Amino acid sequence: MEELRVSSNFSFPNLGYKMGISTVLISIVISSIFRHRWKQRNINGLKTWPLVGALIELLKNYHRMHDWLTDYLAESKTFKVTLPFTSYTYTADPANVEHVLKTNFANYPKGEAFHSIMEVLFGDGIFNSDGEMWRKQRKTASFEFASKNLRDFSTLVFKEYAMKLSSILCQASVRNKEFDMQELLLRMTLDSICKVGFGVEIGTLAPPVDQLPRNRFAEAFDTANSIVTFRFIDPFWRIKRFLKVGSEAILDQSIQVINEFTYSMIQKRKAEIQEAKSTSKKGTKIKHDMLSRFIELSENPDSNLTDKSLRDVVLNFVMAGRDTTASTLSWFIYMNMMNPNVADKLYSELKAFEEDRAKEEKVALVPYDSQDTKSFTERLAQFAGLLTYDSLAKLSYLHAAITETLRLYPAVPQDPKGILEDDVLPDGTKLRKGNMVTYVPYSMGRMEYNWGPDAASFKPERWLKNGFFQNASPFKFTAFQAGPRICLGKDSAYLQMKMTLAILCRFFNFHLIPNHPVKYKMMATLSMKHGLKLTVTRRS
Repeated sequence: MEELRVSSNFSFPNLGYKMGISTVLISIVISSIFRHRWKQRNINGLKTWPLVGALIELLKNYHRMHDWLTDYLAESKTFKVTLPFTSYTYTADPANVEHVLKTNFANYPKGEAFHSIMEVLFGDGIFNSDGEMWRKQRKTASFEFASKNLRDFSTLVFKEYAMKLSSILCQASVRNKEFDMQELLLRMTLDSICKVGFGVEIGTLAPPVDQLPRNRFAEAFDTANSIVTFRFIDPFWRIKRFLKVGSEAILDQSIQVINEFTYSMIQKRKAEIQEAKSTSKKGTKIKHDMLSRFIELSENPDSNLTDKSLRDVVLNFVMAGRDTTASTLSWFIYMNMMNPNVADKLYSELKAFEEDRAKEEKVALVPYDSQDTKSFTERLAQFAGLLTYDSLAKLSYLHAAITETLRLYPAVPQDPKGILEDDVLPDGTKLRKGNMVTYVPYSMGRMEYNWGPDAASFKPERWLKNGFFQNASPFKFTAFQAGPRICLGKDSAYLQMKMTLAILCRFFNFHLIPNHPVKYKMMATLSMKHGLKLTVTRRS
């Protein structure tokens, strides 16, 4: 008993000492948090916490991050978000954007942080590389995009797949079938980029609308895109990656599917090129698509291009040619439904265009009844035949409506850049080496200080002067970037969108399913989270 009593007397003071230390530590932490928050009581805008910075508020608003940023950028053209291990400076100021994208371009690469986050999906491709690697890829891609042969071939391919899509919509109209328009557009643009960019036909856009072939590559690509985007605010993604758990385990599975598809495409194209070389006459020029051009470069011993490099080329152009175009087309159709006055003006332009082109070509327009499938499809095909690269340039209101869609719903809603050296933006904001600066096209299009009091309105007329399209500064309208990294595929994207929408808006009315939620999904491109569920009817 004496031994027990002595032991007990010894332990109680020790326990009290530990509890006292714990109480002091807790008091210090609470006091620190209180002081930190008290200092921010008169500060407008974003509030932060010790250690985690703005991470709590950012996670809370992640599902609506673009609008969350817009709310703050409406109060201040530039503001900072502090996170564990890094800091983001967000801006919607055109002067700051010009400084980052052009004036001091060399100081704002994609950067190591961006590259490490996106590398698993986009590797060292053109959208995820800097320096000499970026310059070489851009030079090759620039040469191809400037090719008249590629332009003419693209025009035919875009028309071909727009007609396939129209055929599916025609069938859906007969059956009054509900469908996901975004899904159809993603399939159309994937098929198109694979044929134009890589010389292969994959056939994901095939009727009927309720029996579309499963597209495992697209499913895996979208999953991977969402996960790598979340990495930007997830301080634990490297730990999950190391342990191969949670979202990183799902990402691994998605990348396996993506790689299987991509490497098989590369091998198929290589085999076709070798066969063409072996069977062609000496001196005969073999037709080259984008992938073929890079395969040709990889055969040069000094190029350092491997199959992995070609894989990165493919996936970067899939993102550029599939996701961005499909998302813009989806938002366009949604805005067209939400703004009947715009839809009517567009229809009037297309009808007038059809009549004028028929006169130019000296052809009689096929009479048709919208309820008669045979005559309807004949007239649709005749109209498509009137659409050429040059004739599409006459559709000023269509061009303006697409551009207005991109102003409010840019395909790439945020574009982060690394900071190589300390710098000061034109508005006086100080930037520290190693952090990130991000311009936000989604927010920029909604700012009254950029576009006036009607900035939030969908108004294609803002782009027209005396009936002709007028460009805005690329540092204010940033949907295609600006400066040395301005989008090489801008003209090609407009070509496909105008070709597709001219046919669809001339011959179809779209009707949103009642109560269908239209919200964006957080990924590198501004896709719709729940798709775009519609029914369609034919126009007379």
